Amino acid sequence: MVSMSTTQAEHRHPEHVVVIASGGLDSTVLAYWLAARHSRLTLLSFDYGQRHRIELDHAAEIARLLDSPHRIIDLTSLGTLLTGCALTDTSVAVPDGHYTDESMAATVVPNRNAIMLDIAVSVATSVRADAVAFGAHAGDHAIYPDCRPEFVERFARSVQAANEGLLVPDFQVLAPFLTLSKTDVVRVGEALEVPFARTWSCYRGQDVHCGTCGTCTERREAFRGNDIIDPTVYRAA
Repeated sequence: MVSMSTTQAEHRHPEHVVVIASGGLDSTVLAYWLAARHSRLTLLSFDYGQRHRIELDHAAEIARLLDSPHRIIDLTSLGTLLTGCALTDTSVAVPDGHYTDESMAATVVPNRNAIMLDIAVSVATSVRADAVAFGAHAGDHAIYPDCRPEFVERFARSVQAANEGLLVPDFQVLAPFLTLSKTDVVRVGEALEVPFARTWSCYRGQDVHCGTCGTCTERREAFRGNDIIDPTVYRAA
């Protein structure tokens, strides 16, 4: 049995959530998890010049399957400034390996989640949504500072301070998978009948998943850890 973090479990289920939707496995499971709890969703994706921009097509497909509004925010001009990152700078190679490897630091996009969440909060305020949500999980903690519990807690406090009098009552910043592993997230998604084949993880952004980058490696391990057939087509066996 998979248990959510205590902090998130204690919160009420929101009526309308702005979900940061990358088209990836984690954010898609999150969207289905919220929909199963009868939350109305608005899916928000970001084009920040990522080399795996193909993920945006998958996010649009997930929104269609969930019959939810979907918006893509254009941050490409920002992406041109983020040099030195393998996801936004084509001169930097995407490393192979596991997220625990030191080489994975090359995939860090500085302040990415904070930027996306700030915009999501602005959208939520405008549409009177009572929550924003993103799919950070425990496997992200090693190299991504803005996927850790302390970031979520401090960001939630800053949202209240920056938007005093503007938010709906009991506004929430949700990251219900913070204490779960990727294997746990896949288990949750399997129970919800998430269409895993419609999701995209690979950082290389080619026509099929490469099978060797950090996200592909973690994805493959998560399916194996659950003894679930992985529907993903990988270039590398």
